[in-house]
Amino acid sequence: MASFTLLRSGAWRVQVRRKGAYVAETFLRKTEAQDWAREAEIAIDRGLKPPRRGQTTPKKGQTTLGHLIDLHIADMNDVGRELARSKKFVLATLKDRLGRLSFEALTRERLVEYGRERAREGAGPPTLAIDFAYLNTIITHAAAVHGVLVSVEQVKLARAALVRLGLIGKADERDRRPTEDELDHLTAFLDGNPKQQLPVGRIVRFAVATAMRIEEITRIRWNDIDERKRTVIVRDRKDPRHKDGNHQPVPLLAATGFDAWAILKDQGAITGHLDRIFPYDPRSISAAFRRACRELEIEDLRFHDLRHEGTSRLFEAGFTIEQVALVTGHKDWKMLRRYTNLRPEKLHETARELRERAEENAKRRAGQSRPRRRTDVLMEEVDESEDRDSLRVGRSAKLRERARSAAIEGREDQSKPAKRRKSDR
Repeated sequence: MASFTLLRSGAWRVQVRRKGAYVAETFLRKTEAQDWAREAEIAIDRGLKPPRRGQTTPKKGQTTLGHLIDLHIADMNDVGRELARSKKFVLATLKDRLGRLSFEALTRERLVEYGRERAREGAGPPTLAIDFAYLNTIITHAAAVHGVLVSVEQVKLARAALVRLGLIGKADERDRRPTEDELDHLTAFLDGNPKQQLPVGRIVRFAVATAMRIEEITRIRWNDIDERKRTVIVRDRKDPRHKDGNHQPVPLLAATGFDAWAILKDQGAITGHLDRIFPYDPRSISAAFRRACRELEIEDLRFHDLRHEGTSRLFEAGFTIEQVALVTGHKDWKMLRRYTNLRPEKLHETARELRERAEENAKRRAGQSRPRRRTDVLMEEVDESEDRDSLRVGRSAKLRERARSAAIEGREDQSKPAKRRKSDR
């Protein structure tokens, strides 16, 4: 029940006690206090937190989840934050499946049923985790930015239930890497397909050479190329916190079995160095890649796996964590480790290279420790290709000169004692 008290200041204080809950507010007018009291009682009956003074309740026609989704998208557009393609898809799915539900119908039971339906349709635990994360974002945004009276408690309870049922969880780390035969067959098929208009084979090789995402490949531009340093600037590179303005120079290497710089030169002959280097739709490239995998019966291979492949090849080539991060754009080792799947058989090749390098170093040290032939002033090694006759003649002349000098010094030493004896007399 609500009780109203007229204060000495002329304001009205309203107190609501209902189902063990207690809230109170003060208003200048009694009508405002009465309106707020009714809203508080309704909220308590729904299991929601009563509104504070200044919070707004949804108006007629604005009481559905679909309205909150539209509100969130409009706010993001107003502040210049364009939604990513994946987020747009998730919000569209939520609006299609739950958009007509009113706030009262967004109960734990209904949301759990939504999760079960999505799971039966093939959505995995990571997909459902993303759905509920965005659902929580939409409701929190409406309450925080617009003061809409809606609680995320039902969403949290439904998510907890789906976690316990095993329908929400983390994604398994993929370790799928294409074999050499698979890559060779893929690129040959894509290059030789007369129906294929896009240079998908060249894009596949470039993806392995640079470990770039498909969106990054199709976004880089010719005017971001530095020919002297052989680098390209990837603008607004994906980052969990600060994507906008996250421009990174990426070296164009030839260390993964494909030469990124040579691939760009070949691509320049097609696009004419006008604007984007690969001016194609990422979805079209992905579709062509999937068709090629189906035709060649290559199972469970995605275009994004090429980023894993390029990263792993850089490590196998001997680059350090810091050096690989300059190529992939990762900020820490934990994230970079997810994209690294080294093949155990590669360790044999690495061990052989290390052994050969050690043997070469040992031979080099042994060669440097050999005694060197002396000349008159400098220490130098005699090249076998030099004229040995001239060396022999020069050596004999030096020996004669040395003997003549020794004889002169001997005569001087003999004369010195005689002069001393004469002076003594």
